[in-house]
Amino acid sequence: MIGIKKIATYIPSGRVDNLARAASLGSTPEQVSERIGFRQVARVESGEGALDMAEKALARLLQDAAVDPTEIDALIVVTQNPDRNIPHLSAELHGKAGLQTSCACFDVGLGCSGYVYGLSVLASFMQANGLKRGVLVTADPYSRIVDMDDKATALIFGDAATATLLDDAPMYSLGRFTFGTQGSEADKLACNDRVLFMNGRAVFNFAAVKVPVNIRDTVALNGLGLEDVDRFVLHQGSRYIVDTIADRLGVDRAKVPFMSATYGNAVSSSIPLMLSELMQEPANARMLLCGFGLGLSWASTVIQRKD
Repeated sequence: MIGIKKIATYIPSGRVDNLARAASLGSTPEQVSERIGFRQVARVESGEGALDMAEKALARLLQDAAVDPTEIDALIVVTQNPDRNIPHLSAELHGKAGLQTSCACFDVGLGCSGYVYGLSVLASFMQANGLKRGVLVTADPYSRIVDMDDKATALIFGDAATATLLDDAPMYSLGRFTFGTQGSEADKLACNDRVLFMNGRAVFNFAAVKVPVNIRDTVALNGLGLEDVDRFVLHQGSRYIVDTIADRLGVDRAKVPFMSATYGNAVSSSIPLMLSELMQEPANARMLLCGFGLGLSWASTVIQRKD
């Protein structure tokens, strides 16, 4: 059984103070704190790219898990903003990290739902090919495409990277997955002429309607009830979105944490950033993961602590 063994993270040290610039973007510090939720957003350093972030997260993972680079059988990188289109970022990361030549490498071009999709893709790929150790990396510097004068995006997106080790002796097993796409609304969150555009109202409505239904379906598919889940680990679209989903599920907000106030919506990295902390608490024996956003797409699963 392939599952999650360990997660390492990298958040750039640079920060943009959203409270200080709220007025210049037509907002207030209260709106930033209570509705958007991101008091700060993380920013890559000058000259730092997606490969640099991915390399730092992977290096930390290998060190923390005491894994030799030659032991990795497969590497998937989830990104929509690689440093260049060719070659694929996973191949560049493979070379930087000194992975074995027999290691399979490929990229997945997904955003906010990408981590959950990536877990399913990598676990399935490993099981189908008899592989023992794989790594799922998320690295998406959205600051490259955000207009810093656009209230709809500038107060929201932050830069980060993560690396997740999957193996056959995991800390958390993976349950059954659900997926969905509403491609007719794909233009509501898009990069046009290298600038990110987001129709905030449309994205919120999508999340508020689709996500609670999907979560209920995923919990039921795994033979559980909402009361059986210790933590609902949701993509950190905004504090208001996370709280709205909790309320529509009828779940105590304490079980649906908002943990990204100091670094922002980190796209595909948002769920593993939270998991890296939540996995350290033995009480979080069963957690629901749900990524949703760009596409417009969504994906969910339940993970369970093996001990």
